[in-house]
Amino acid sequence: MKDYDDSVAFLGQWGRFQQVVFFLLTASILPNGYGIFSVVFFADTPSHHCLVPDVNLTQDWLNTIIPKEVVNGKQQLSRCSRFRLDVVRNLSAQGFIPGRDVNIMDLEQEGCVDGWSYSRDIYQSTIVSEFDLVCGDQWKQPFTSTIYFLATLVGSFFSGQLSDRFGRKPVFFTTMAVQTIFIFVQIFSPSWMVFVILLFMNGLGQISNYVSAFVLGSEILTGNVRVLFSSLGVCLGFAIGYMMLPLVAYFLRDWKSLLLAMSLPGLLYIPLWWFIPESPRWLLSQGRVEEAETTLRKAAKMNKVKAPSVIFEDYSVHADATKTHPKEQHNVFSLLRTKNIRNMTLILCLVWFTLSTGYYGLSLNSSQLHANPYISCFLSAAVEVPAYTSSWLALRYVPRRLSVFCILLIGGLSLYFLQLVPESLSELSVALEMLGKFVITIGTSLMYAYTAELYPTALRNTATGTCTAVSRVGSSIAPFLLQLSVYFKYLPYIVMGTLAVVSAFATLLLPESFGRPLPQTIQQLHKRESIKCPFIRRREHSKPPTLLPA
Repeated sequence: MKDYDDSVAFLGQWGRFQQVVFFLLTASILPNGYGIFSVVFFADTPSHHCLVPDVNLTQDWLNTIIPKEVVNGKQQLSRCSRFRLDVVRNLSAQGFIPGRDVNIMDLEQEGCVDGWSYSRDIYQSTIVSEFDLVCGDQWKQPFTSTIYFLATLVGSFFSGQLSDRFGRKPVFFTTMAVQTIFIFVQIFSPSWMVFVILLFMNGLGQISNYVSAFVLGSEILTGNVRVLFSSLGVCLGFAIGYMMLPLVAYFLRDWKSLLLAMSLPGLLYIPLWWFIPESPRWLLSQGRVEEAETTLRKAAKMNKVKAPSVIFEDYSVHADATKTHPKEQHNVFSLLRTKNIRNMTLILCLVWFTLSTGYYGLSLNSSQLHANPYISCFLSAAVEVPAYTSSWLALRYVPRRLSVFCILLIGGLSLYFLQLVPESLSELSVALEMLGKFVITIGTSLMYAYTAELYPTALRNTATGTCTAVSRVGSSIAPFLLQLSVYFKYLPYIVMGTLAVVSAFATLLLPESFGRPLPQTIQQLHKRESIKCPFIRRREHSKPPTLLPA
């Protein structure tokens, strides 16, 4: 069977057809960039304290009715208690002065029975101030982020299988619509419960749209352009969307206005249906040769080149056989069916889990870099631009296995070294943490391309979706991983560093895909080098020689 890349070589790599697909799919990633981290702003907790009703209190008692407490070495107003209002009102009416006539430490306290007063220094409103997700309901604030990440996990798992079965294009546009619609509907949430349900649906569409766009571009584009798209195009689209988020959030400090601004751009993607085709690779894998050829003839017309009379001559017999014998349907269990694919999948899942845990752990922790959350978010996003550029260069010139190994090792060591930096050198700690974020971001970009190159067409989207689902487990536990700093300041970095080093050595057991065509079938995958430990291979070659007869 003739290789797919050779069959479509007549199109060239960078004609008008490829340019349209490249830039439109890259633009479709922008909402993913600002969508996934928008929770940083719309679910942030403003400074707050108990609300004091408009009662007849002297100014001295108004300034005293909220107790003060020490948090992280700093004195601040209590967030969840106040002195009993009826007692304070009586003392104020009798003319007593707090601190002189009354020892305020002896006064009884009560909860915020009248609600809370929220600071508007940074935000006009968030869902925390809207639904009072503080004090007894404080657990709902981090759980909101967890719900979103769990949705991306579920979406990653099922979108791959749906895309492999029903096609890349239908799933791509359906999930884009789901993402846009549910972001908009969230604005009208009457309660936190309704909000998180809608947020879950939004998360399903968000990650499914991202995975489908990535696989669709990787299968339509070829050669160096495919590498450029999978490393630089998709990732820079995400980074630009990420950098747009703090800019938009700075001017729209009300959570409803922010969500509205995030949903409206989705309407601009409706015309893309008539410009982005179905993947010819997927059509071939389904035995739909005529549709694949029709798509490529339209592409040839756009590129102003002449298509051969028969593009996939060798596939006609295969297509007839597919009609005679029903095509085997693949699912996630196909990734565990043979030893080679099973070992490769387990190693890739470990690497994806490690990179996602490190990426989201360091991204969420970046809020500690600066008191202003808008600046912190922008710094965290800006470091990704050079990271994705480096990823593109690595994908183009460096073998995949070596790249991922070095990146994970450097990232793990930089996180280990954080505990050795004196507290007086805080700038060095920030630099090491940003180095870790830089290399882990490179690794995340590399793994999308590496995973897509390792699997055949029939399993590619399922494998990418499954690996992404496993990575979302890492993103879901990242906020809780940061809480380990309560026991030891550097424990989260030690855990992330250990995962990175272990994963680095595990990648040495993966096959190499650099400079090789994408496998079309599972049989082509098995022809690649087996996943074997080099030490075992050496033992096999060290068997005693057999004496030949004279």
